[in-house]
Amino acid sequence: MKKALVATLQFLLFLLVFVVGSFVPPFHMERVLLATPGMTRIFIADGFVLMIALFLLILLVQFLRKRIILYGPWTAAAFILATAVGFWMQLGFKTVSR
Repeated sequence: MKKALVATLQFLLFLLVFVVGSFVPPFHMERVLLATPGMTRIFIADGFVLMIALFLLILLVQFLRKRIILYGPWTAAAFILATAVGFWMQLGFKTVSR
């Protein structure tokens, strides 16, 4: 029960970092996906990069505390689920009309 609660809280934390990094990009890492005369489709990767950094930091802390075997798979599942939900919600994608 404790592992499921920790995984749920981590999922919410990952998703929150993805949302905040997508709407308030600190690094301004943008990639143009599609450019037409009428519109431009851009992916802002800041939220995703911050989410990956947080994931690696959590895994490092779990490794140092020798809890990676117990909580590592739950953290990975929360990360994968947050990534899937974030891309499903189109986080980081921006369309600019001209």
